[in-house]
Amino acid sequence: MSQGIVLLLSGPNLNLLGEREPAVYGTETLADHVHAATAAAHRHGLLLEHVQSQHEGDLINSVHAARDRVAALIVNAAALSHGSWSLHDALAAFDGVIVELHLSNPAAREPFRHTSVIAPVADGSIAGFGGLGYELAVEAVSRILAARQRPAPEKERP
Repeated sequence: MSQGIVLLLSGPNLNLLGEREPAVYGTETLADHVHAATAAAHRHGLLLEHVQSQHEGDLINSVHAARDRVAALIVNAAALSHGSWSLHDALAAFDGVIVELHLSNPAAREPFRHTSVIAPVADGSIAGFGGLGYELAVEAVSRILAARQRPAPEKERP
């Protein structure tokens, strides 16, 4: 598994960012967010790849292809976050870092958005910070990867 590659997954309708519900999702486009995440990854010595799809199976195939190839996944699964058990299962089989990402705060929205099936298999979730969330997700990935690479402290002998 490469310690330097991060795969950003973007779910259905995120290609419409900047046009769709700007009061909820902001006016920045998906390309703007990917650019910010790519720049943040570069600052941390990481390479960011991006896949966006309207199709659940494409995202699942991307997770499968990432196994043993990338160090971390940042997943903005959009509405799939609330009901895609097949994406949940694919992520559960990934051994690297997983950070769930939401532009809005699902807990402050409609009740069906309050539960994420991605959260139980993620190292953590970043929600409600708009576009800043992409940079925060890369920062989280970088710190978690660094912590996992550090050797455990030696125990003192009695």
